[in-house]
Amino acid sequence: MTITIDRPEAPAGPPKLDREALRRAQQETLATPRMDYSLLAKMMFKPVDLMYGKQGSFTKFAMLEIIARVPYQAWERVGYWAVHRYAGRSDLAKRVFERIVEARSDQDNEQWHLLIMQDLIERHGMRQNWLLHKVAPWFISFFYYHVSWALFLFRPEASYRLNAEFEDHAEHEYMRFVAENPDLEFMPDPGTYADEYGRYRSVADLLRQIGHDERVHKLDSLENVKDPRYAPAR
Repeated sequence: MTITIDRPEAPAGPPKLDREALRRAQQETLATPRMDYSLLAKMMFKPVDLMYGKQGSFTKFAMLEIIARVPYQAWERVGYWAVHRYAGRSDLAKRVFERIVEARSDQDNEQWHLLIMQDLIERHGMRQNWLLHKVAPWFISFFYYHVSWALFLFRPEASYRLNAEFEDHAEHEYMRFVAENPDLEFMPDPGTYADEYGRYRSVADLLRQIGHDERVHKLDSLENVKDPRYAPAR
């Protein structure tokens, strides 16, 4: 006898856009004001600007992508705790687990961004020192993880809001970097991760796609602010 098991499918992730749609997405981002960032968000952005400069770069983006995975990891951890807590309430436990699946998918998307950035850094022969590119990301990630984790326990909507601010920052940084570096339009996408992430006409379009991914993450987090989903339904 064959038993069919229904389980939450991993989300497909942010949509892949064609060249014209990517250009429109960039224009929309640049024409949209940044969010009103909280003190916690500024406490992360300021050290990064001081250490890596206010201007975008592949090395700075790699740093941001290391940090970007953190809230999704924190939410997954709290989610498994919540599944155990609400084990006697199957509907709620299922709802929580579905959000865990979404968080893992978002982590994977951010991980591809990091792999792409590291590949571009290697191809351009950029140097990364131990202090700025190993130690500093660990300390900032450690801080962000525990803030995200604590907020999610007590005020999950605040944790989602903080992530939305981080993703909004990343979205604008990518799109601005492309606008300020027109030579990227003539730099072919190396396609190292084309099978997993898609191949683009240029590095400019590749970065536009990453920037659009960050927008999707931001909008998802803002939507979850309205319904944190780990709390019991009212």
